Amino acid sequence: MATIDWLTRAQRISQRLERLAEITDEPGRLTRTLLSPAMTQATRLAGRWMEEAGLQISSDFIGNLIGQTPGASGKQVFLIGSHLDTVRDAGRFDGALGVVLGIELADIFRSGSDLPFSLWVAAFSDEEGVRFQTAYLGSRAFCGLLHQEDLEVSNREGSLRALLAAGQSQIDLPTGVVSGNQLLAYFEVHIEQGPVLEDRNLPVGVVTAIAGQSRFRFNWTGKAAHAGTTPIPLRRDALLGAARFALQVENACTRFPGLVATVGELNVSPNVSNVVPAQITHSLDVRHQDDFVRAAAVAWLGNEADHIAAERKLSLERLTVQETASVACDQKLTGELAAASKFVTGASLELPSGAGHDAVILSQLCPVAMLFVRCRDGLSHHPDEFVQLADIETALRTVAKFIERLGRAEGGT
Repeated sequence: MATIDWLTRAQRISQRLERLAEITDEPGRLTRTLLSPAMTQATRLAGRWMEEAGLQISSDFIGNLIGQTPGASGKQVFLIGSHLDTVRDAGRFDGALGVVLGIELADIFRSGSDLPFSLWVAAFSDEEGVRFQTAYLGSRAFCGLLHQEDLEVSNREGSLRALLAAGQSQIDLPTGVVSGNQLLAYFEVHIEQGPVLEDRNLPVGVVTAIAGQSRFRFNWTGKAAHAGTTPIPLRRDALLGAARFALQVENACTRFPGLVATVGELNVSPNVSNVVPAQITHSLDVRHQDDFVRAAAVAWLGNEADHIAAERKLSLERLTVQETASVACDQKLTGELAAASKFVTGASLELPSGAGHDAVILSQLCPVAMLFVRCRDGLSHHPDEFVQLADIETALRTVAKFIERLGRAEGGT
């Protein structure tokens, strides 16, 4: 590899992240969701950067952006990727760092002549799942793992099918952008979204596994009544039932060590100050690295919900939005990545991911690996999310060394 000005390249990554952070659907805060105007604009900008890095770009029906090394037919694909969508009121590094850093790596390995594989960069359109409360729609479509029934997910604006169909009665889902036998591996750079690296004073860490995740939508139905005239014992208050359940969600995290569970979204109807709440819809997110423990916790929470509903004379409906199993990162890739980290930083820390990532979906087609980058205070999904320029540079150098090592290993030299 020729002499590289790593700092200048890290500065370009930082500047591009700032530029992407200006593109939002909500003035005053960063929000980009699936197929929104801001997502379209951000994807178009990232596509221009991919072309400047020598990649040939294409997109699919759900808005994924793919940059391919030209003239590398017949070679397996080493895919670097992450997502450009965000949560509401997001930080500028979650997802976007992996995409922009991947584009910079494509520029570094522009010719690709020394690599026995083809380097691709993916910018997925939906990882966070904000628009329809179900994650990974982008990477699932990329892998050909999106099915007709998946298009029925909906929000107040309608279904995913209606959003994609644009007046058509039927959507023919493609088989995917690549097949499993084309993919050598999938690799993702992501901020840690936790405090471990900062606590250990390390810029990067090697991910060993990704926790499994269950997502649900709960609908509690009671009866609206006058807040001033209806005695407490005669009320069927849906909000109090949901609130009681939310406390049990917290208790589950003590009962099942290592579990994290969250009620993060809540809708109240009729949402009037002097009316007893008649209906509550809320989310439930349950995660654990051990799928058996996660399943046991979900079952316990289901029983608790049923007891609360019966006790308070509420009807209850539970909808499973998403189930993803825990994923182990590939040992060979992880070993090469750890060696690269040690070469660049003098240390190598292995740690699991409690958050979900597109690697969860790609693992169904190929081996996966991930590198975490230190974030200030372990903060993520927040406007104050921050990664130091020096850590961006270290991550870039580490991944470049990783690709070099992988190239030698795959090339047999």
